[in-house]
Amino acid sequence: MQILSKSIEDYISKIPEERQEAFKKLFDSIHTNLPKGFEDATNYGMIGWVVPLKTYPAGYHCAANTPLPFINLASQKNFIALYHMGLYSRPELLEWFVSEYPKYSRRKLDMGKSCVRFKKVEDIPFELIAELSKKMTPEDWISTYESQYKK
Repeated sequence: MQILSKSIEDYISKIPEERQEAFKKLFDSIHTNLPKGFEDATNYGMIGWVVPLKTYPAGYHCAANTPLPFINLASQKNFIALYHMGLYSRPELLEWFVSEYPKYSRRKLDMGKSCVRFKKVEDIPFELIAELSKKMTPEDWISTYESQYKK
């Protein structure tokens, strides 16, 4: 389910009311803890943080002239989704996250390759997400991206 929006505020206003407070808190947990250099954006029907073209002019190889995506948040039909490309591309970061998760949440981790799904807003581990957000700088992400994805 994509939410088409013109801004972050517009996106949040279109989320079901019972999720808005938790979604805002999750947004803030990421936004206030990301290292300098990332910019927030609305992209791919989600809210996201990107490495801007002024920092990385090559941009995203899958979509010409677009910033390099890093983290996205989405309100899906049955859950809130956090997409973190560092978890997908750095095994040591994934290992850290998986081992830390039980310390912050009583729920079993529901995760795909880069997607962490939160079905119950009361079980979102905001402190863990804040810590995860601090783990990669734009330079770290560019280096990982170039070594693994850019052809």
